[in-house]
Amino acid sequence: MNIKSNERNGNKVTIVVEIDKELMESGVQKAYLKARKNIAIPGFRKGKAPRKMIESMYGAHVFYEDGLEEIFPEVYDFAVVKQDVKAVGRPSLTDMDISDEGVVTLTLTTDVYPEVTLGDYKGLKIEKAKANVTDEQVQAELDRMAQNVASTETVERAAEMGDTANIDFEGFDNGVPFNGGKGDNFDLKLGSNSFVPGFEEQIVGMSAGEEKDIDITFPEDYHAELAGKAVVFHVKVNKVTATNVPAQDDEFAKDVSEFETLEDLKADIRAKALESAQKQIDNAFEQACVEKAAENTTVDMPASMIEMELDNQMERFGYQLQMSGYSMEQYAKMMGGDMAGMRNAFRPAAEKQAKINVTIAKIAEAEGITVSEEEIAAELESVAKQYDMDVEKVKDLIPAEELKTSLESRKAIQVIVESAVAVAPKGEKKPRKKTTKKTEEKVEEKTEEAVEEKTEE
Repeated sequence: MNIKSNERNGNKVTIVVEIDKELMESGVQKAYLKARKNIAIPGFRKGKAPRKMIESMYGAHVFYEDGLEEIFPEVYDFAVVKQDVKAVGRPSLTDMDISDEGVVTLTLTTDVYPEVTLGDYKGLKIEKAKANVTDEQVQAELDRMAQNVASTETVERAAEMGDTANIDFEGFDNGVPFNGGKGDNFDLKLGSNSFVPGFEEQIVGMSAGEEKDIDITFPEDYHAELAGKAVVFHVKVNKVTATNVPAQDDEFAKDVSEFETLEDLKADIRAKALESAQKQIDNAFEQACVEKAAENTTVDMPASMIEMELDNQMERFGYQLQMSGYSMEQYAKMMGGDMAGMRNAFRPAAEKQAKINVTIAKIAEAEGITVSEEEIAAELESVAKQYDMDVEKVKDLIPAEELKTSLESRKAIQVIVESAVAVAPKGEKKPRKKTTKKTEEKVEEKTEEAVEEKTEE
């Protein structure tokens, strides 16, 4: 093979490569041997027709396209890899010329890895909130724990807010039942606001066996058939169940945790909530640092790199949907769109992430970041332990180069984050400096002196 030209224009490279007649012939022969079993020519049994006979009937170059596919890995290695062209995606064949002597000249066009110019990525000033857990959050968790261990009992009294009423109901619009307005043996938690506004409040005071009509007007933003309409629900209460929530005291703490006192349980809830909140803040800070570094980077992203990232994001989202029992197509229909619309919705995020990826890679290069064999081995061990797998199995699943790149990226991100300067979010009040009793007395004394001086004047 011979490279006739290699020209770069922006993020595209056009390579003209001349293929030896012998190499092309080897590819064409392989293509013929694969194809002939499906070719029938009069006078020959199916699969036995000579190549020259087929070429005379369908054209001398009938097998050239498939023949090129056979030798393309070798062509790609010579024309792209060995020429140190950092191709992105698969090159496209834009022209093929066959000389009278059988020499094939190919024109290949490929996107290439872009030129990346880093901006500021160290010492970035990034907003970072302070982790905080309120008494209300702690109480909400205690209430949740109490509800989890609450008991229920059927009561003979009238229903109250917080009770569960088992009801039969049917809705009527001008005396005519409407679709979706009927239910039997439905457990309705009073105060849950799961029914139309005003419905649950009118169940309060009803006892088991009691029936009555309830007047309801649907909200204006309800679905079109019933929006704003005044309807009547006929309701029968079958049973009233009360929920007995335990008192939140030391005994409760012993029952739901390993702690002896309620105060110790509260302290543990607060500590865990604070740890969780801090982790979320740290993750958000890291993401903001990386995004800012990418914003400061100058790069003309090849379309193919964005499409590849878009493919990755769609694939990950599709996997999440699959775990929930849905397909991408089903989800698109549920959202009132199609697959093309979904892909367009993911595009801005893919463009952003693709730029982040090249920024991190360039920082790793600029910082001379490397990964040792020991670090790779430790990461393999960590992944194997996390998923309870054999290390050798993990090696088979994760390509070594992919793992190496991942660790380099992690180190590059550390460079950005560890050098960043955390600043208080806009609008957040700075904490007042604590003063000692002695300082307060001095301030008070000075104030009194100033007042006396002003009075004397």
